[in-house]
Amino acid sequence: MTTNGHTIPTIVQISGLSKAYAEGDQSRAILDHINLNIHTGEFFVLLGKSGSGKSTLLNLISGIDRADSGQIVVDDIDITTLNEKNLTLFRRDRIGIVFQFFNLIPTLTVLENITLPGELRGDKRRTVEDKARHLLQQVGLSGREQAFPDQLSGGEQQRVAIARALAHEPALVLADEPTGNLDEDTGQSVLNLLLKLTRDAGKTLVMATHNPEIIPLADRVCRIHDGKLVVTLKTERIPVA
Repeated sequence: MTTNGHTIPTIVQISGLSKAYAEGDQSRAILDHINLNIHTGEFFVLLGKSGSGKSTLLNLISGIDRADSGQIVVDDIDITTLNEKNLTLFRRDRIGIVFQFFNLIPTLTVLENITLPGELRGDKRRTVEDKARHLLQQVGLSGREQAFPDQLSGGEQQRVAIARALAHEPALVLADEPTGNLDEDTGQSVLNLLLKLTRDAGKTLVMATHNPEIIPLADRVCRIHDGKLVVTLKTERIPVA
């Protein structure tokens, strides 16, 4: 992609991607020969009704699920060729994920939830803790390091989840309906925070949602319908190089 004479690199390249699921003795195609490029620094939104394939596409990009056919290249790695062990390492090192239902570990404190990705990578404990405390300050939760998830509101839990997703400085952040379990005002606050932190860090954010109010904030928007990317909307915002 070239904008104003500058070439913007591609972080996700998807070619001929298909995925189907069995329903009884039938097979239902969720994604049908999808082709898509996502650019570095972009806020890319996937719109579609429930069951349209938004979450499936995110799961395929992260390597949580496997495609039936096609190729997915993320940050110059063809993840369709990786075994399960290398897919786990790929997610650990290069992907941050924000889920609708937070997915915090209830037996770990706020600080422990955020430091866990770095500790799994073998990073120095002091380094991951310092980074976690800095992120907690950015998301407005300084002083809550020793709280457990059930002591936090839904909005606070999602802020912790955002900090956890960014703690290991991933190349790509995937967000699956990150405001879907929050009230409108809290959801908007969380969305603004997620977008600010990823933009400030120069990260690529790919979000699946059914909320059309997010459209004005995005760099590009695609709709998934009947297994196809049928509409692409471009906004005035220029992706970060």
